[in-house]
Amino acid sequence: MKILILCTGNSCRSQMAEGFLKDFDESLEVFSAGTKPSHEVHPKAIQVMQELGIDISKNLPENVDIYLNQAFDYVITVCGGAKETCPTFNGKVANHLHIGFEDPADATGTEEEILNEFRRIRDEIERDFYKFYRASIA
Repeated sequence: MKILILCTGNSCRSQMAEGFLKDFDESLEVFSAGTKPSHEVHPKAIQVMQELGIDISKNLPENVDIYLNQAFDYVITVCGGAKETCPTFNGKVANHLHIGFEDPADATGTEEEILNEFRRIRDEIERDFYKFYRASIA
């Protein structure tokens, strides 16, 4: 099973979703990419995933272009921007899905309020991707 998770910056939501799917099932081939990738994975995304024992600190944002000629069982967008600008894949894609989430990088407030927003989105990603995993893969 080969899955690509697509976001705009590939720094938060898609990275967390990739981390969860790999944690659910190590046999899955999971990749994430962005339509306009950031320079790094967001430090707070790394921090809140580490709280659950999932290490995404060595991940790097990648451009979706490197995956366009590959075949995937699923290409899943996790933000509206990526859904609307999702490029055409030349490789075979069996299923296109959208499982959307707010961008925690847009959070404002105190350090603790921002971290809590990252945790809220992280928990939504875990919940929704576990439902996807149970319904579509497991």
